[in-house]
Amino acid sequence: MDLDRHDFQLEELIERIQKNDNRLVALQVPEGLKMQALEMMDEIESGSGAKVVLAADPCYGACDLVHDKMKMMGVELVAHMGHSQMNIDSGMPTQFIDVTYDGDPELAPVLPMLNAHLQIAKKRMEDQPSEQLTEEEAQERFMDAVGRMTPLKDTKLGLVGSIQHLHLLPEFHERLEQAGFDVTIPMGGARLTFPGQVLGCNYSGDDDTIGHYLFLGSGDFHPIGLVLHTGKPLAMLDPYSGDAIEMSFERIERILRQRFGLIMSSMDAEKFGILIGEKPGQMRRTLALKMKRLLEKHGKRDTCSLLNTLALN
Repeated sequence: MDLDRHDFQLEELIERIQKNDNRLVALQVPEGLKMQALEMMDEIESGSGAKVVLAADPCYGACDLVHDKMKMMGVELVAHMGHSQMNIDSGMPTQFIDVTYDGDPELAPVLPMLNAHLQIAKKRMEDQPSEQLTEEEAQERFMDAVGRMTPLKDTKLGLVGSIQHLHLLPEFHERLEQAGFDVTIPMGGARLTFPGQVLGCNYSGDDDTIGHYLFLGSGDFHPIGLVLHTGKPLAMLDPYSGDAIEMSFERIERILRQRFGLIMSSMDAEKFGILIGEKPGQMRRTLALKMKRLLEKHGKRDTCSLLNTLALN
């Protein structure tokens, strides 16, 4: 990953620090940018005159905020790198910085996958039943992949990406249209700041006019979630490497089989642990208590545990 080609928007951050006369600033960055953090801290301190402290705990998203700890330290501003702001109160002045990357991958390597996926979507439209399915029939058809049989009204290509590459979407929309695809950049719910944005916890931009997807980004965390959520074919184009990769249904089905296997293996358990994340965007207290009541209803014993980070060694 070429960090010199990222835009950390430090000039805008320094300008805000100077304008507000902030004396102590916190820098919060995702794991992939930690190696660059010390250099950024030096530049912010020398440019603004403020002191900078690094929030060194792992950061998994815009919901993973550190305002309580930073308030105790007397921090006046948090610079949160690599994520866009959600509809969550950060609890203190926070500047969310997208950290865009200027990569420009070739479209050619991914076109064969997109053409094949378009044919899958068209066949799915042709084969879908005209009659309304009962709930039991729908559940039976959903057993092999979440949403696989959700009815389609069109076969558009949904163009999405991770936050670092969303600025590329308008240009790629035009290129894909020229290549013969009917392209849409979906807009999701309130937690999604930009068109085409997907999060690990939110794929609300999907609709029944989208038949398949192209994801601009690296890693498979977001693509796996999108295919699990929609059951639609997806190809990935990595702006860092230029590689084109298919997120195959076979891989998704392996994940689902593993998930169902774990669920089945717990059927005879008598004691359950309910883990509640204490991060501001992950505090699912109501859901945890609902699960607790459900377990107790079925005669199971349970323990609720509140934790910040779960690390499986």
